[in-house]
Amino acid sequence: MARVKRAVGAHKKRRKILKMASGYMWSRSSRYRQAKDAVRHALSRAYFDRRKKKADFRTLWNIQINAACREQGVTYSRFINALKKKNILLDRKILADLAQNNPETFKKIAEFATK
Repeated sequence: MARVKRAVGAHKKRRKILKMASGYMWSRSSRYRQAKDAVRHALSRAYFDRRKKKADFRTLWNIQINAACREQGVTYSRFINALKKKNILLDRKILADLAQNNPETFKKIAEFATK
């Protein structure tokens, strides 16, 4: 029966994992078994956090819009509702950017939407 020699493939696999774990603390960056476990956990967290990042940014945009709306004397929910009724199709990312960088433009939008 022929045997399978795995030296090259196994070394390549281990080298790849250790390269991914470079910069980890303690033995996780130099020992294959600890590195494999740490990399597996890190990759799973990276997957979830890429999705969580989107929710975090939307929350930040809502807070920025709410702060700018309060300066105009209207609440966030009434402002968003007024935008929808007036059929103004600006997303929260753009509204937050306007509120932060162009407050006079945001003020005009708020006045138009809420009158």
